[in-house]
Amino acid sequence: MRINFKNFGLLEALVFLSTIYVVGMLLWTITTRPAVEAKANLVKDNHNKVVEFINNEVNQCGNEEDKLTKWGDPCNGEWIAEKVVNYINSNLEIKNPFSDESKVKTDPDPRIKAEGKAGQSTEMGVIFVMSSNFLPEPGSEWIVGTCFKSPCVAAGNNELTSIYR
Repeated sequence: MRINFKNFGLLEALVFLSTIYVVGMLLWTITTRPAVEAKANLVKDNHNKVVEFINNEVNQCGNEEDKLTKWGDPCNGEWIAEKVVNYINSNLEIKNPFSDESKVKTDPDPRIKAEGKAGQSTEMGVIFVMSSNFLPEPGSEWIVGTCFKSPCVAAGNNELTSIYR
């Protein structure tokens, strides 16, 4: 079997190489997709753990106002964001699949950190809790956010949850 390369020019070579590139990228995507989804699911689970933990404290403190929270703040007082984050990092098993150093942090606006707005860099897998303290007044809001897939600004690639007292 002989292949005739007589009419094989630059355009044919470009089409051939483009086809190889597209097929290669499709194969690469197919083989890496399960690992990417596993990392994203772990970050979502971590986010839900943090939100559930704080919500449980809000509910328990709503029933017993003279009690202390698990991190030591009075239930009917202001909750210090740094104390909450330190307790979560020490006691909840939060694992960031993208970094060994960063797990849960405080930030003035977790929305920006989770979505990557205005040219802000994002830290994948890090759960951000609002750095302002959680006030005891009813209706006080605390935001928890994280990015689990790049680009963070794309719909469905970040998680933002509001917690109310």
